[in-house]
Amino acid sequence: MLIWFIVFLVMLIVELMTVNLVSIWFSIGALGAMLTAYFTDSIVIQIIVFIVVSIISLLITKPLVKKFKGFDITPTNSDRVIGKTGEVTKKIDNNSYGEVKVFGNTWTATSKEVIDVGEKVKVLNIEGVKLIVEREEK
Repeated sequence: MLIWFIVFLVMLIVELMTVNLVSIWFSIGALGAMLTAYFTDSIVIQIIVFIVVSIISLLITKPLVKKFKGFDITPTNSDRVIGKTGEVTKKIDNNSYGEVKVFGNTWTATSKEVIDVGEKVKVLNIEGVKLIVEREEK
């Protein structure tokens, strides 16, 4: 029982240090194994209880945590360029990034096609700090 109590404490301390719900399920599993150790000396049964209780607690709490935590994506000012038209200021080709000017700001850009300086492009997406663009249809 003492070993499972130590496992419980270690997992709880790890959880408190990370605050990301990394080991709370193992803490609950260790409590289940500690309770089992009170009734049996079989380490195999204790380990099975530890694993099963950890998995069950994970399956039960994960959806609840996801619901309460929420994963809202906060749009930024850079999102406003998606779908807009820009002008190529440095040639975009397959081997190197080009540059595109949108709303007066110059962005590094890439495309699946070669696009020359002066051509108009449509911004499809942003990956990191690079625009993904395509030639604008006339």
